[in-house]
Amino acid sequence: MKKLITLFLVLGITGCSFLFPKKVEANTDITGTVQSRCTVATDTVGYYGNPNAYTLNTTPADGGQKPIVRFDTSLADAYYAQISYPESFSSSPSLSDNVTWTGGVTVAQTSSTDMSGYQAASTTTGAMRQYALTIAGTTWFEVTSSATYGGGNNTAFPGGSYTAVVTAQCIAQ
Repeated sequence: MKKLITLFLVLGITGCSFLFPKKVEANTDITGTVQSRCTVATDTVGYYGNPNAYTLNTTPADGGQKPIVRFDTSLADAYYAQISYPESFSSSPSLSDNVTWTGGVTVAQTSSTDMSGYQAASTTTGAMRQYALTIAGTTWFEVTSSATYGGGNNTAFPGGSYTAVVTAQCIAQ
């Protein structure tokens, strides 16, 4: 009888462990949406003037217009503005010779005088200039671009339509 009671106790305890698991868990998702506090927009569309047969230039004196890019940020010290002048055409007639590119990016206007040091504090890597947006507000950047055809031989650009792209983006710090 003792063996029978012991057997029932062992089976009863084992059965209870199957009925009551030792570990209970749940996976619960946490989601969120982050909205950028920095926006980029074209304020003034640029276009090339053609002062001679071998040069395209955004300078107003050469018949061009400098593009202006606007950056709005509502959070200080959180973003960099990165703006690059073009180094190639995104579309053009077939070109059989070299194109030499020059350009620049400068602060054209700011919404606060506290941003007056942006140009001096900026850094340049190739055609790209980077600005730390340390003050919340709006900054307008002016881009210049010049393309000379023929590798210094003053070769005339073929007739047609030419497009080059300014790249402007907000980068989180």
